[in-house]
Amino acid sequence: MNSQIEGVGAKACWFVGATFGGTDDQTSRFLRDGIWENGYQDRYLDLVKSIQPGDLIAIKSTYSRKNNLPFDNRGFSVSVLVIKSIGTVIKNCGDGRNLRVDWNSFDPVREWYFYTNRSTVWRVLPGNWYSDGLIGFTFEGKSQDLDRFRNEPYWRDRFGDRDDRSSPFKWSGFYEEVANKLLTFQSRRNELVAGILDIASKVNGFSIVNDQFADGSIGPMKDICPFTVFGIFNRGITVTNRKVIANELARLLGVSVPVPDSFDGIPILNNQKSWFYGYGKDRQQDDIENLWEVFARAIDFADSPNEESQSNFALAYDKATHISNTGWNLTMGLYWIRPWNFPTLDGQSRLYIEKKLNIHIDLNGPKRRCNATDFLKVLETLEVRFKEDTYPVHSFPDLSFAAWLYGDSKASDTTNESEADAPGDEANAASEEEFIAAPLVPYSIDNIVADGCFIGRDKLQQILDRFSSKKNLILQGPPGTGKTWLARRLAFALIGQRDDNKVRAVQFHPNLSYEDFIRGWRPMGDGKLSLVDGPFMEMIEIAINDPGSNYVVVIEEVNRGNPAQIFGEMLTLLEADKRTPSEALELSYRQFDGERVFIPKNLYVIGTMNIADRSLALVDLALRRRFAFIDLEPKLGKPWRDWVQTRYGFDAQILDRIESNITALNEMISADSGLGPQYRVGHSYVTPTGDNGIKDPSAWFCQVVETEIGPLLDEYWFDSPATSKKAKERLLEGF
Repeated sequence: MNSQIEGVGAKACWFVGATFGGTDDQTSRFLRDGIWENGYQDRYLDLVKSIQPGDLIAIKSTYSRKNNLPFDNRGFSVSVLVIKSIGTVIKNCGDGRNLRVDWNSFDPVREWYFYTNRSTVWRVLPGNWYSDGLIGFTFEGKSQDLDRFRNEPYWRDRFGDRDDRSSPFKWSGFYEEVANKLLTFQSRRNELVAGILDIASKVNGFSIVNDQFADGSIGPMKDICPFTVFGIFNRGITVTNRKVIANELARLLGVSVPVPDSFDGIPILNNQKSWFYGYGKDRQQDDIENLWEVFARAIDFADSPNEESQSNFALAYDKATHISNTGWNLTMGLYWIRPWNFPTLDGQSRLYIEKKLNIHIDLNGPKRRCNATDFLKVLETLEVRFKEDTYPVHSFPDLSFAAWLYGDSKASDTTNESEADAPGDEANAASEEEFIAAPLVPYSIDNIVADGCFIGRDKLQQILDRFSSKKNLILQGPPGTGKTWLARRLAFALIGQRDDNKVRAVQFHPNLSYEDFIRGWRPMGDGKLSLVDGPFMEMIEIAINDPGSNYVVVIEEVNRGNPAQIFGEMLTLLEADKRTPSEALELSYRQFDGERVFIPKNLYVIGTMNIADRSLALVDLALRRRFAFIDLEPKLGKPWRDWVQTRYGFDAQILDRIESNITALNEMISADSGLGPQYRVGHSYVTPTGDNGIKDPSAWFCQVVETEIGPLLDEYWFDSPATSKKAKERLLEGF
């Protein structure tokens, strides 16, 4: 039986370029001579040596395009992979440079969209739906499932079926077009400067156009770099002024794309450090020219992603990092001009990347910042992660947006920390706070359903209402009913937005204590003990200081620990009618004499409980009185069938058979006097997850039974192996 998921374990396929370091396209020569050559002396040698006779190989090229596409790209650039020829490797010469290939040329060339790669040698391993789609398209002549690609998280905000009006990143089209038009002014900067000085004369408080020259005089600027042009309307000024300046600049440059209504999540410069170079009296002769160079090379790299454009960009980037007053703000500038292609590494985004995403940022450049290699490493790491279904963010705009929601958004401006005397606009400090307000990502019951919940809207609303009034909720049910999955989403819906900073997850286990969860003494580095708050006390403190927002503590497996011991006196304070300062109690460990603690009304607790695990203790009655309990059951019906069929392409007959067999099994379990309904098998067991395609659904189901459901049934009927065997056989009937 073939139980393989897509192409897992199959041989790699190779997508290789035919131009190297600016040379002419070698495709015709390769086809004529039956060869492929690695044109680099010091790159890809080990990778090429690993290619095996019999491996499939294709000659490709990569670029971006906006026009004449077989779908509505909404004006965004689309990455295109052109397949020029395919073949089979006959011989690897073992030198890392030369292959013998049996080519099969075809005409015209074929174009593949979205999932591309800029490397000259790209090793594609089967095993997920997009890799297998590319392999099938290239070597088997299959069509690309464009609708699926368009609606995947990584591409959905630009190309998906969602209503474009709801996208938080509509601003990106304006920014890209400003960059395109600005590039045409590279050789006519006198005209550009004159236009900017004219704008300054129309806008009140626009004083950042004055330069200080070598002779000690002060006067209007005589030159400007493209990033500083963008900085004119991406500073700490009011949204109203940003729109006014952006409109004036659009007229100057000839930009027809409308100015955005909102600038939410876009990093801004410090008003007093708005230039990317120093005053005339301080800067080097080529500083501004070098900034124009990295600007042009970045656009070329974004629009024509290949090794040559990447190398040219890297050289220009490293040169720019040595310019006085250019630091982290360079990454912000790159993000402004091509937000879908470059990450911003402003202070808030670095915090999010390193603390939330756990991605380390190397700092091998000047002033303890990124050089080009460091920057590209972060870029490439993120691009790979963005394509994961469950990753918190799926694009660079999505990341920047999320970073504004993460931690202290007012601490985000750390662009030029070491530049104490940077040119800026001290007179034009913002008079409003609107430009630093973190944007919201709304979340509601509709989002829970869209994420793949099989519970009806009415039932979800009832659960959410109960959660809101009781303050404390426990989701209980058989294994595989989605308790953990739903708990976090109910938390977001209660908060009204998807904000990880307002949700804290904790796992209860037998060794967890009051000191771990509430407060206790902990050894410090100096050998002394310190009184440290646990996660619950930390959330109490945060919620008390932000009464306008709701906060949620999610407790996994409440009954796997000893809830009464872990909560201690907090068990009393959990009651909805005791959420006031007047009901405050002293804790077992006090930070100061007379300290009393209460749980605020805006802090909620939601837990999960597996009711089918014999090893878990019964829940204390006092805990039961303080929580509302919601029973979750296996949900195999039309919503489940529609979800699996739409997302994974299962045949309707197979889904009906799976549902029928699981339902029969659950009836058998429910009727067993030693088990009962709480031991039924949940729908999560037979709901595929992740981005791996499933080539053979029947084989996949058999694997699930063999490795997941089967062992569970053996546990249920540990004293009756024959019963377990019979149940498994019935479960596999028809497969």
